[in-house]
Amino acid sequence: MINSFLLIGLPYAALFIFLIGSILRIKYDGYSVTSHSSQFLESDMLFWGSRLFHLGIVMLFLGHLIGFLMPGIIISLTSSTSGLIMVEVTALAFGVLTFVGLVFLIIRRIIVKRLYSVTSKMDIVVYLVILFQVVTGLMVAYYNRWGSVWFASALVPYLRSIFIFAPDVSVISSMSLLVKLHAISAFVFVALIPFTRLMHFLVWPVFYLWRNYQLVIWNRDQKAMRASKNTREGVKPVNN
Repeated sequence: MINSFLLIGLPYAALFIFLIGSILRIKYDGYSVTSHSSQFLESDMLFWGSRLFHLGIVMLFLGHLIGFLMPGIIISLTSSTSGLIMVEVTALAFGVLTFVGLVFLIIRRIIVKRLYSVTSKMDIVVYLVILFQVVTGLMVAYYNRWGSVWFASALVPYLRSIFIFAPDVSVISSMSLLVKLHAISAFVFVALIPFTRLMHFLVWPVFYLWRNYQLVIWNRDQKAMRASKNTREGVKPVNN
């Protein structure tokens, strides 16, 4: 009963919330879809945390996506000992990068008080869910070795059964608690996307590829502005 709820009911609820919630938010509140950059409030820790986190999470996502869409490639790569070790070490390295970057970002939110004003409750929830996801992923890599092999042969059939509306939990239900928690937290993460700043990675300015060039013309005398001592108020020098 618990397996059916967490491994079947929760995934379908999460996917439904993600799909409908994303459409409604973009349609009715599209201007709120942003990452809400706080770089102007603090940039040094953001530089390292953001780069490490995004590099790690993007590569991990691509690895999971390839394993889901083309499991044969992963099975072929891991058919030899050297290939298996290479894939495992690479995945673990990106997992560690993700964890280190995320810790940087969390510490930044805690110690830089000026960020409190731009940190919402949902931001905190997102940090906690992602941290749980990353930590359980690292623990799975350590305690349930050779995940690249059993992911392609065991978890992929389960995930595909969800998407073709013929859920089969026979394999994953017999796996360790860590694997189940990692999978469950992934679906929770998906359900949170429409309600958080995570929406920003779904919106790409693809129309930039075919739009006309924009011509930007300055109407101020930049040289006079640099020499002016009146930097905060009053009328700025302009070209006439």
